[in-house]
Amino acid sequence: MHALLNSKWTKAVVFVICLLPLGSLAWRGFHNDLTANPIEFITHATGDWTLRFLVFTLCITPFRKILRLPELIRFRRMLGLFAFFYACLHFTTYIWFDKFFDLAEMWKDIAKRKYITVGFTAFVLLIPLALTSTAGWIRRLGGKRWQMLHRLIYFSATLGVIHYYWLVKSAVLKPLIYGAIVALLLLWRFLESISKKNQVAARAVGPRTASLSG
Repeated sequence: MHALLNSKWTKAVVFVICLLPLGSLAWRGFHNDLTANPIEFITHATGDWTLRFLVFTLCITPFRKILRLPELIRFRRMLGLFAFFYACLHFTTYIWFDKFFDLAEMWKDIAKRKYITVGFTAFVLLIPLALTSTAGWIRRLGGKRWQMLHRLIYFSATLGVIHYYWLVKSAVLKPLIYGAIVALLLLWRFLESISKKNQVAARAVGPRTASLSG
């Protein structure tokens, strides 16, 4: 498994797999199979895949620790960028095919419809994460500041779930499932943070105890 995850071909295969949802939409569009309301279908599909890729990205850290597969970290940036990619498609579908770049109408929507306001906020939060995803930005910001900035992904994922929940109104099963997964990942992150603090405190107390007993 370790050798497979380290292979350069594995990353290429994952990249192609990440493009399959877009390929599926293109195939269905070519065959006029985007339902009676193609704009709504594309909007919902790209929104779904944005949330899925956000969840995939958030799963990398716990999975690599639980499964003891540190090589999984190689795929986190790619998955995060694909989340942003599908978010861009989702947003572009709205501003192009739905609103025809009518900025005044868009701002009215953002101000009046809370699910659009929340969704737009979730998208905006992803922009600095995508822009600072390179190794060069990690060096410029420093590891700690970069990590703090990239915790915005949790806020973006949470707002994405709320956006989806408010949008569907009655058929709330899927957003509730996404919400449960994001909540579990947040809980894991919280418990992991507490565990690290306890370990640091234990290491600090250890030398003191040893010196006193000596």
